[in-house]
Amino acid sequence: MSLIKQAKQGVIWTFIQQFSIQFINFGVQIILARLLQPSDFGLIAMIAVFVALGQSLSDSGMTSSLIRNDKNTENDYGTVFLTNLGVSVILYGIAYIIAPFVAEFYKQEILTHLLRMYALVFIISSFNVVQLAKFTKELNFKSQFTYQLPSVVIGAITGILMAYYGFGVWSLVGLNISQAVSFSLFLWFFYRWKPKMIFDKSVFKYHFDFGYKLTLSGVLNTVYLNLYRIIIGKKFSTTSVGYFTQADSLRLFPVNQISAVLNKVTFPLFASIKNDQDKLKKAYISSTRLVLSFSSVLMIILILIAKPLFLIVFGEKWLPSVPYFQILCIASIFLPLGTYNLNILKVKGRSDMFLRVEVIKKIIGVISLIICIPFGINAIVWSLCITNVFFAYLNGYFSGRFISYSVYQQIGHSLSIILISIIPFALVFWLNELWFKQYNNFLIIAIDVLCYMAIYLPFLLVFNKALINDLKMVLKK
Repeated sequence: MSLIKQAKQGVIWTFIQQFSIQFINFGVQIILARLLQPSDFGLIAMIAVFVALGQSLSDSGMTSSLIRNDKNTENDYGTVFLTNLGVSVILYGIAYIIAPFVAEFYKQEILTHLLRMYALVFIISSFNVVQLAKFTKELNFKSQFTYQLPSVVIGAITGILMAYYGFGVWSLVGLNISQAVSFSLFLWFFYRWKPKMIFDKSVFKYHFDFGYKLTLSGVLNTVYLNLYRIIIGKKFSTTSVGYFTQADSLRLFPVNQISAVLNKVTFPLFASIKNDQDKLKKAYISSTRLVLSFSSVLMIILILIAKPLFLIVFGEKWLPSVPYFQILCIASIFLPLGTYNLNILKVKGRSDMFLRVEVIKKIIGVISLIICIPFGINAIVWSLCITNVFFAYLNGYFSGRFISYSVYQQIGHSLSIILISIIPFALVFWLNELWFKQYNNFLIIAIDVLCYMAIYLPFLLVFNKALINDLKMVLKK
């Protein structure tokens, strides 16, 4: 099968997989948000950093090395599998030991048992990461979807039933563990290929040398992103962490779906043309232009309809999340730009520079966070937003050097796209304050979206012809 045909099928099946699975997860979160309390989500957010760290460390960046590698053998897959499994067991032991100290730090005794149970995901997930890497390497997202969908449904049913019968925060743990267990079981019992029990020292060194820098970058990123939850949980309350977490999750949901569809395909696709600078640059610019256009429109519409949306979806008890959500939506506009810039560094094999960039960003981010702590949660959320926007272009400064695409060009191209999205926002916001806010929540959302698109589309046709050409090409192909 040709690379172009593989990419086409990859986009289609990734689209189906991403949207069906994530919409199921999103629907489950809505149900759980109504059945549970914000403090329940806050408790899970307090241990999220340890769970995310464990998952990042257990992988050791070696699955990214498998995807990037030109040709993998059974030795490659077997070595990476055994490494992930061994590291996962060790990490679970560490999580089990430190759990009481985490509980003491937050003054929440229940966290000891929550972390010890939730951390089992490290070991369970290590049984499916190599298969996932193989699917991605081969752009075989149809098979991945086939095995993942039933496990998501099983997890959803488990979590909802536990919440309905009063298990509280444990329903969130049950959802994730049952989903991970069922996914691994489906892959091992029904997928004909399985990694062999082979460990090759030379293969390990090859993948580890590339992967450990990505792992360190991932660890830095995980700690940094969860540092906000740690600070809010320590300085404020579990309920405040719940409000922040819900706002953060909802703002990431739409842009992650669009970005993930292309990202799953573009990383192996970028890797396949990494030695052709002109092709890589064109593919990068087209990808970012498309995704940035969609993300800016989506996020700005969500800022407009935030309050009625939260009232309809989550209920009045979640209204304190709205200001955090609106601020973080601004950062989400720039999220795809930063992601694609980092992908350029990965396909070029510059995991050392990837790590360097992450260290610089995290130092800046932590300083910004520390400065904002005395000024309250709103200031903390604004610091997260502003630094994320800055980081997107900092990534671009380094990656742009490999494809002759300067950060100044990136700023000019991206801001021209975003500006087209902002002008309709200003007009609809004014109309909202003048006439629309008196209507019921459903009607406000419908009117805002229709008015926004009615103003935005003519602007798009006149001022962003390059995007129109990209869309035409995608539809034509």
